[in-house]
Amino acid sequence: MKKLLRVLLAGWGAKKIGGGKCGCIGAVIVFIILYWLLGYVLN
Repeated sequence: MKKLLRVLLAGWGAKKIGGGKCGCIGAVIVFIILYWLLGYVLN
């Protein structure tokens, strides 16, 4: 359940932050960074 929440939050944040001006590559990079950071927060 924690992994699902982690993926959903990272996806939502990547859409909000990287989806606008940066395009697809920016959204993927933001998703990876948020997923990594949320791993520390949700542990």
